[in-house]
Amino acid sequence: MTVRCRYVTDNAGPDETGQEQQDEPADGALQADEVGVGPHDLPWPIGEHFDPDLLAHGDRRNVIDRYRYWKMQAIRDDLDGRRFTVHLAVENWEHDFNIGTVVRNANAFGAAAVHIVGRRRWNRRGAMMTDRYQHVYYHPSIEDLLQWAAHEQLEVIGIDNLDGSVPLETVELPRSCVLIFGQEGPGLSEAAREACTRVCSIRMFGSTRSINAGVASGIALHTWVRTHALAPDGLPLDELPEI
Repeated sequence: MTVRCRYVTDNAGPDETGQEQQDEPADGALQADEVGVGPHDLPWPIGEHFDPDLLAHGDRRNVIDRYRYWKMQAIRDDLDGRRFTVHLAVENWEHDFNIGTVVRNANAFGAAAVHIVGRRRWNRRGAMMTDRYQHVYYHPSIEDLLQWAAHEQLEVIGIDNLDGSVPLETVELPRSCVLIFGQEGPGLSEAAREACTRVCSIRMFGSTRSINAGVASGIALHTWVRTHALAPDGLPLDELPEI
């Protein structure tokens, strides 16, 4: 059983209230502000993917029930066996706080990898530790990303509300592709725009002119999933096997 509460305690240090997290009870019991499960009852399950320390003391990580008590590398290996063929790329020429959300969305929707173009440094707090399970690659330039995408035979599609862009809901995204997002404010750089085979826009109906890359990546990924990973009745095409 998973206890769902207000704060996730994956990140060490202050939580969202700005206060330091309290020490865990000696018996390993869950506190009111934790997400996860306590120590596993005896007898313990058998398998190389289980982490004895987590079985003994509980698993407070922000993972789905399938991965409770699993070793981190075992989770990553399992995900590698069923990641989709869509990649995300985001430009990082300035300090962008949205990259963590892009990484978290990539993990949630099973994207193959995240590609960061420009600066290597980014704020990992927004990823909520999902970067531990998600492949993240770095490219010094758009040209480097394009060279890699061409080698992998992946179409590069921009997501930005530019003049001449095509509404996202009117197109079918390729099964194998790279969806690239610009930065907060300026959007896609000129080099990125020229590199894209097409640019898709996300329609908005309020007063704001744009949404950030974190939000846009979630919308675009869900659009891809609806086309390539869900059956017409809305159920997953491939149910996960039991471990």
